[in-house]
Amino acid sequence: MTQLDSDQKAADDAPKLGRRRDPAKDQQILDAAVDVLAETGFDGMTIDMVAARAGAGKATVYRRWASKNELVLDAVACLKKTDLDSMPIPDTGTLRGDLVAMIRPPTIDDAERKLKVMAGLASMLSSAPDLAEAANEAIVEPRARINRMLLNRAVERGEISADVDIQLVSLISPSMVAYHSLIQRKPVDREFLITVIDGVILPAVGLRPAPAR
Repeated sequence: MTQLDSDQKAADDAPKLGRRRDPAKDQQILDAAVDVLAETGFDGMTIDMVAARAGAGKATVYRRWASKNELVLDAVACLKKTDLDSMPIPDTGTLRGDLVAMIRPPTIDDAERKLKVMAGLASMLSSAPDLAEAANEAIVEPRARINRMLLNRAVERGEISADVDIQLVSLISPSMVAYHSLIQRKPVDREFLITVIDGVILPAVGLRPAPAR
């Protein structure tokens, strides 16, 4: 056996240090981060607070996220993903029907909590503008991805023209939602989303908005 082989065998036989990451613990930390962010805002939030809320050690949090900024981005992205995963992708037969069916009516408490979370994210981005692209990927892109699927389906059934700029149109509602909550600090309710669908998205793809009732 060569020295290289001996060294490799010793390395293979050596006890492995550290622990495997526990997905359940990751989720507990992310949930705790959202709760603390909503309660204290970004400036008041600390890793110590998150660790205590999650029942984890501070070192456990830092092994997973190198900074508070990274933790906040992942926490907000997870919150968005959970919202989208909680509802099936609708197929109502019309683009408007599909877009309206994607609106999940939040409770008053839930809407207020999310507004506080988005306000915390806005505060983070004001001090770390280099994270804007990552924030866009976490907040805007998940919903835009679903919108592209709904728009492509509308093209396939001949409801809208294949010439529609699907990439651009898919960004309208998530971008307006992000602006409404991040910049204007206003809650996103059903009335606002219906206005965006009927007043912006449908005209953009060449469809007439639903008649006023």
